[in-house]
Amino acid sequence: MDARSIIAKLRREQVPTSKELTWFAQGLADGGVSDAQAGAFAMAVCMGGLGAKGRADLTVAMRDSGDVLSWDFDGPVIDKHSTGGVGDCVSLVLAPVLAELGAYVPMISGRGLGHTGGTLDKLESIPGVSTQIGQERLTQILHETGAAIVGATGQIAPADKRLYAIRDVTATVESLDLITASILSKKLAASPEALVLDVKVGSGAFMKTLEDARNLARALTETANAAGCRTSAVITDMNQPLAPALGNALEVAEVMKVLTDTHYTPLAEITAELGGVLLADAGMYATADEGRDKITDVIRDGRAAERFGHMMAAVGGPLQFVENWVRFLPEASVILEVPAQDTGYITAIDGEALGLAVVALGGGRQVEDDVIDPAVGLSAIVRLGDKVEKGGPLAVVHASREDAAQHAAETILRAITIRPDAVMAPVLVHERISS
Repeated sequence: MDARSIIAKLRREQVPTSKELTWFAQGLADGGVSDAQAGAFAMAVCMGGLGAKGRADLTVAMRDSGDVLSWDFDGPVIDKHSTGGVGDCVSLVLAPVLAELGAYVPMISGRGLGHTGGTLDKLESIPGVSTQIGQERLTQILHETGAAIVGATGQIAPADKRLYAIRDVTATVESLDLITASILSKKLAASPEALVLDVKVGSGAFMKTLEDARNLARALTETANAAGCRTSAVITDMNQPLAPALGNALEVAEVMKVLTDTHYTPLAEITAELGGVLLADAGMYATADEGRDKITDVIRDGRAAERFGHMMAAVGGPLQFVENWVRFLPEASVILEVPAQDTGYITAIDGEALGLAVVALGGGRQVEDDVIDPAVGLSAIVRLGDKVEKGGPLAVVHASREDAAQHAAETILRAITIRPDAVMAPVLVHERISS
């Protein structure tokens, strides 16, 4: 078996066998496959596709190229993944809720790259928090708190890490088969018994149309279920930021408002929807609606906030963070309110442009090793359908310099459309997909 014959097979539009894909994945992980061969493989998959079985075989092969975690807990191990959006801090709310209801949540997450924020970066805006921990400590934390949000070690799906870097420079990122294998190889390496996928669609998401989002959701659910993990997807709207803030510390502040306030927000609603589906798939509740109601109860009675505090303390955060989160989160030195230029209704929000504005402020990465400023970002962002008066606030910029704040303000004015006539706000949940 060799790389050339596998690539040639793909070139003839023949799908390699599971053994061949396993061999290739191991070659990616241990260097037996060259960069040129990896690039040719990615291009051949991008051009010809793998089909449902080949996609599942590649996913499992990439998962098995490194460590596959195992657990011995007295409750189900479950997880959630989002395809990425702006103002999307659901994981920080959902993980403690699921733990409070008796599940175990080893949530291996990533950092921000592009216009979407990274869950790990958000958590690390809390003083002292470290998300890079070994498996032994991860297991200990899960026994103590029921949930942990951590970064992947170098031994989790190393084939994906290698292939992703190749895809980035060979214009093959958009392949549905490779996207699916990349997402799921890392998630399935944590060995969840049930998984819910939050597939975002809209101006602030990678998938701009419902058809593209639906295709991705189906590919993900079919593949994960074929790999033995009970999985459903929920297509949710990202035509505006989910939370009214973008930026690491500012999004943590929105999480704390949800956990410590009874006010029901879109962030809380999406959390309950995703969690309800997941709890039903895990067999913890009879229906997704019943699970959703339980999640809402746990948020409103304060148990989720208490659990979140235990989670943060376990990874180095302040012991009294929940009680004093306003004092602990970093603040930017420049605060600038952005006034509306007209009176009217908010009819469109370019979420990707807002996300990139935060990156330009220093709140995200343009390249992988950029250092993030956790305090910068946007807050108090208007929502679709809101009426605004001329001179009224569209958003508030948090920056480290006056010139950066002014540049962000100009971006906001271009990204938010005001029209005389009102529009209906989009639904938050478009559809559920189960395989």
